Amino acid sequence: MESLAMKPEEIETTSFRIIEQETGIHDWSPEEWQIVRRAIHTSADFEYSHSMIISDTAVTAATTALKQGAAIITDTNMALSGINKTRLAPYGCSVTCHVADPDVAEQARLEGITRSVAAMRKAAASADNAIFVIGNAPTALFELLRLIQEGTVKPALIIGLPVGFVGAEESKNALAAGGHEIPFITNIGRKGGSNVAAAIVNALAILAAG
Repeated sequence: MESLAMKPEEIETTSFRIIEQETGIHDWSPEEWQIVRRAIHTSADFEYSHSMIISDTAVTAATTALKQGAAIITDTNMALSGINKTRLAPYGCSVTCHVADPDVAEQARLEGITRSVAAMRKAAASADNAIFVIGNAPTALFELLRLIQEGTVKPALIIGLPVGFVGAEESKNALAAGGHEIPFITNIGRKGGSNVAAAIVNALAILAAG
């Protein structure tokens, strides 16, 4: 097949062209469209063209934070693996996931909470953590919003796209409802995932590079 002879960058360019053609007219700004388009590219799901929510200051807040070397926290190692570290390297950004840390597992066991919740609490304890990327666990997003409400942490950006049938849609609705003054990127509905969350970080890194 012809695609077998194509280079990776040619496949990506062709994929983006197909996405542009099939999406047609939309209301996203050029910067926002780079984010939405990459979410579609990663998932092959055109629903993101109308289900994504990008708060007014999210792109500016994200690119500024990245250029300042923001520490990035993810809720899964899958999201951590999907983030392009090479693009972030010029800014000195770190990417960390605490969910598999032994102390997090022990805290979760002792307190009877999920490791995702315990991992968010550990991440919130460091003022260096500026960008929170949640692509799997609704409990992580709910806990992050609770920690923000009580004044424990104030992220520069939340990327919240937990996926699933229990709590995922509700946690994203809570994020989008506002009241926390934190720039955010999320979507409506049950869909999401670590791969999409990571893709959004990668799109923001490209935007930061200008």
